[in-house]
Amino acid sequence: MNNFLKESLWKQFGASIDMLENAIVACPIHVWNTDTKFWYNAYHCLFFLDYYLTLNPEKFAPPAPFTFSEFEDTMPERVYIKEEILTYLTTCRKKCHDLITSLTEAIAESHWTNISKTMSYPVIEILMYNMRHVQHHAAQLNLLLRQEINEAPEWIYQTNVSL
Repeated sequence: MNNFLKESLWKQFGASIDMLENAIVACPIHVWNTDTKFWYNAYHCLFFLDYYLTLNPEKFAPPAPFTFSEFEDTMPERVYIKEEILTYLTTCRKKCHDLITSLTEAIAESHWTNISKTMSYPVIEILMYNMRHVQHHAAQLNLLLRQEINEAPEWIYQTNVSL
C-alpha cells in the first residue's frame, strides 16, 4: 500500500487517539465516576477501538482486567481507574500504529466481519469507521469536561507520532 496514504491515515487516526487520551488525562478524579460515567465512555471507546483493530475478530480478547461486558451489553463489574484506561489506550495506539504500518493492498481490501455478522467492511473502511468512532467519543468526553469543569483539551490537527 502507498506509504503516503498510510502516513496520512495514521496522522489522522493517531490524532483521534491523542484527543481521546487528552480528554481522559484532563478528567479530574471527582468527575471520573459520576452519573455521566466518564470512565465508562472512555472504556467503551477503547474496547471497540481494540476490537475493530483485530483483523480476526473471532480471536479478539480484551487485555486484563477488562472483560467482554461490552458484547454482553452490561456494565463492567467495577469502575476502571484512569491508569488502567490509559494503559489500555497505549496498547490500542500501538496496535493501531502497527496495523496501519503493516497495511498492504491485500490486507486493506480484505474483509473484516464482526462476530455477529452484522458488520462487514473492507479493512480500510473499518479503519475509517473506527477512527470516526474514536473521534465521536473524544468529542463526547470533551463535552462532559466542558459541562463539568468548563475546560476541555485543544483540537489536535495530526499526531506527532510518526510511522
